[in-house]
Amino acid sequence: MGLSLDAKDLRRALGQFPTGVTVITTLGAQSEPVGVTVSSFNTVSLEPPLILWSMAKSGYSAKVFENAEYFAVNVLGEQQVELSDSFARQSADKFDGVTFTSGVGGSPLLENTAASFECKTWKLYDGGDHTIVVGEVLAFQANDSVMPLVFSRGNYVT
Repeated sequence: MGLSLDAKDLRRALGQFPTGVTVITTLGAQSEPVGVTVSSFNTVSLEPPLILWSMAKSGYSAKVFENAEYFAVNVLGEQQVELSDSFARQSADKFDGVTFTSGVGGSPLLENTAASFECKTWKLYDGGDHTIVVGEVLAFQANDSVMPLVFSRGNYVT
């Protein structure tokens, strides 16, 4: 039996669950840095070390991530709202003025984050209008002095 759900109401209800804010990064076909703000990030397994995140299939850089062998998850700190907003926009110059280093496979690692996870793409799954990306964690770092940025009810929470 099909259930008819109002998408706007569903989104509002889902917004009751606070999430962290991440910027997922990789390199494009010409080795250019690519990044997108994502709040759908989660742990899958500790053995092997797996994480997941999801992206809209219609997203500006969806094809780049679908073809990426490596990517990095940059967990933003509470002082990085502007960075989150910048990477949430659909534009080609998201890295303009952004300082980063190169991680595994060249994936950009942003500075002053709460944590980062350098991953190899493990598997892609169809998730309706999203693609679910599972990655194997190859390296990570955590910065206990940076409080993570949190998103809830359509707003940043600090």
